[in-house]
Amino acid sequence: MASLTPNILPKDPHTQIIIAGGSLLLIISILFATQFLAPQKQDEELNAFSSFLRFFYASFLKPHDMDDGNGQQGALESFYKAQAGVYDVTRKRLLRGREDMLGLVAAQLIQKAAETYDGKRIWVDIGGGTGWNIEAMSEFVSVPEFFSSVYLVDFSPSLCDVARKRFRRLGWKNVKVVCQDARTFRLEDHENDDAGTACFAKSPFADNSGRVGGADLITLSYSLSMIPDFYSVIDSLSHLLAPAGVIGVVDFYVQSIVDLSCRNYTGGVINRHVNWFGRLFWRAWFDVDRVGLEAGRRDYLEYRFGTVLSADSRNYLLGSIPYYMWLGCQKRPGSSLNTPNYPHEIVERLDAAATESPYLSPINHTNALSRTVDRSTPPELRSKAFDAAIINLSANLPLPSFFYQNHHWRIHYDDQLKKHTQFRNEYIYAFTWEDSRTDQRILKLGPDDVVLAITSAGDNVLSYALSSPARIHAVDLNPCQNNLLELKVACYTALPYSDFWKLFGEGKHAQFRSLLISRLSPHLSSRAFQYWLNNTHVFTSTRSKGLYETGGSRHPIKILRFLSTYLGFRTQIKNLLEAKTLNEQREIWTQKIRPIIMSRLLSYFVVSSEKFLWAALGVPHNQLAMLEADHIASESLPGTQSPSPLEHTEKELKSSRGAAIWEYMIQTLDPVIETSLIGEDNPYYYVCLQGSYSQRCHPEYLKPKSHQKLSKFGAFDGLRIHTDEINEVISRLTPGTLTVAVIMDSMDWFNPSDDAAATQIGKLNSALKLGGRVLIRSASLTPWYVAAFEKLGFQGKRVGARIRGACIDRVNMYASCYVLTKIENLVPLTPKSSSRDGSVDLENLEI
Repeated sequence: MASLTPNILPKDPHTQIIIAGGSLLLIISILFATQFLAPQKQDEELNAFSSFLRFFYASFLKPHDMDDGNGQQGALESFYKAQAGVYDVTRKRLLRGREDMLGLVAAQLIQKAAETYDGKRIWVDIGGGTGWNIEAMSEFVSVPEFFSSVYLVDFSPSLCDVARKRFRRLGWKNVKVVCQDARTFRLEDHENDDAGTACFAKSPFADNSGRVGGADLITLSYSLSMIPDFYSVIDSLSHLLAPAGVIGVVDFYVQSIVDLSCRNYTGGVINRHVNWFGRLFWRAWFDVDRVGLEAGRRDYLEYRFGTVLSADSRNYLLGSIPYYMWLGCQKRPGSSLNTPNYPHEIVERLDAAATESPYLSPINHTNALSRTVDRSTPPELRSKAFDAAIINLSANLPLPSFFYQNHHWRIHYDDQLKKHTQFRNEYIYAFTWEDSRTDQRILKLGPDDVVLAITSAGDNVLSYALSSPARIHAVDLNPCQNNLLELKVACYTALPYSDFWKLFGEGKHAQFRSLLISRLSPHLSSRAFQYWLNNTHVFTSTRSKGLYETGGSRHPIKILRFLSTYLGFRTQIKNLLEAKTLNEQREIWTQKIRPIIMSRLLSYFVVSSEKFLWAALGVPHNQLAMLEADHIASESLPGTQSPSPLEHTEKELKSSRGAAIWEYMIQTLDPVIETSLIGEDNPYYYVCLQGSYSQRCHPEYLKPKSHQKLSKFGAFDGLRIHTDEINEVISRLTPGTLTVAVIMDSMDWFNPSDDAAATQIGKLNSALKLGGRVLIRSASLTPWYVAAFEKLGFQGKRVGARIRGACIDRVNMYASCYVLTKIENLVPLTPKSSSRDGSVDLENLEI
């Protein structure tokens, strides 16, 4: 039906577009006219809408005067003068990460203050603008009391005026606003001689030996990207920073992962890659305001300083803008400050700790002695951390970030190798399945023991630490498993028991992110910090049960929870956990729960799937074959079938899989129900069924007395966390130094048809002392590789077996447990080497 009113709009679409655009421009003009022609208000009186309009006008509409003759300062003033008063209001959501960066540097300074108190601390905030950063720091420390002097250095007079008003209002007398080019700022021009000579040590990096020692803290908050000549500024900062000082930066960036493929000193690359469209778009977008996002700014920062912590994130509120937080220090590691003629002492110390080599301090080495030590050390006894450090020192690069940590628990590894990236930044185990009580009963660890153990979730490593052995080497190929152990160790070091219990007893803590920034960050490696900052939801999410419903092992737990809900036995599980006697527990299990979860249908179609067994339970193909071969042997007449997988075809093994898995489940769970009260003394099954521990049922490491012991200073000085294969670690240990190796079920993973198992057994023999022991668990009652151990200098003894309903421990997940004791050395014990080609003279390498 035709309209009865005349159409007053032209039908030409081009004309319609022009009219619409003109109307929009008119509306915008009216809005700006209303704001700027009305009686002027003080900046403090402007509402949020008015502040945003002023920001929008100054950033995108106002023409910038580039020809006033004042160079960079004129350009900055042209950009900031019209919006200086509303800068803080309009930047709060745009400039994310500022509070986090301040929290991180404050945590580092507090940690250093606890170790060596110095009453005089200096902070220089480069490009500090309105002083927002300095006021925000008061959330973490008392700025007037913690710092003797604070210098805000900025090149914009308008922003400096706002800063001066701020600090007059606050009454902070120790803050000085300096309107100056950062390239020319020197502390000597502002610190009086008396104060400087009394409280500052001389910097070994200084060109002028008469100047003050430097700033304890330097920060750049979204200012590095605004500095055209960033090379000279970063160079000047390396001289401005005190030898033990900290530098913190937060800023926008774009970068491809390709740029980082050959760098081992960046502190990790989680979230650092920005796709090609993001790199193109954000660089073009910020170029409008003369903000430089080229990767060279951050690259040069990482080249001139050592990386302490690094993290990358996105501002999702404003279109996923990439930004980074970075903490650094002088290239020379802190422990070498007292030995300025030999900056590599920390390298030697860490190498000795990682390889169990005797440490010889190189402070007074001559060149000849250095070469002699180098020639006499077999190549395989140099740790990978040492090798990486030598490469970097030779190229005048910073050391890998692990060398700049406050603790040296974590050993350097290359996080971009495929063997590590295959885990896709996810751990499999959120809790350990091996019974630490049984381990302690068998091993009886003492202060002279040097222990090697697979990390898993770290629970058993912490239980071993309660016995105070001389050294623990925790080994895992999955970096995330080691990240979990590192977090637990950091929490012992920095948190009270109440917070520790919330995190690892209940598995949830609403304030985890805040604790990570302000309390835990000084005690974590950069890679571990990156990981947990990117996964804070593990502890804070309100939609999950927390830590113990994460990782690959969450799948069977979720299936059990799903079945209990939809098949109606959730109440029975609750009753099982509350049972006071074994008879009550057996009755609930037999009548209510077992008929459902032990059904053959579930076993055949879900649990026996090879993909499910690997993803959910970490059962590899070779271990599954051992389990199947064991079942075939058990169903046959005694002596007629071998339990070795090599004696059966792939078809025979696969045809028995459903029955084998079902029988294995029965032999695992029924004896547990018969012998241990789940709700009182079996935390391994309690956490699976409940999703958390209880105050009456939890592992040894979660007890208050354990926290009291392991939170003492130096409790983990003997811990070394290796992210590598067991073979790689033990091959670099000094022969005859290891006393105990706990390798869980890892031998089950080997293919019985190749020589890999024999190779590892030979290396274990080399690393262990005579009388040293290897503790293993296996899915087979008689593992095929026990015979290989006995051929290679070990004596085997089965100390636990699931026979006739017996439990090997409270978990009972494995069919057997063996202790293999070294009774003879293999020859030769150590490869002989009269000379070492291409040896490196450490004293000639300088950072």
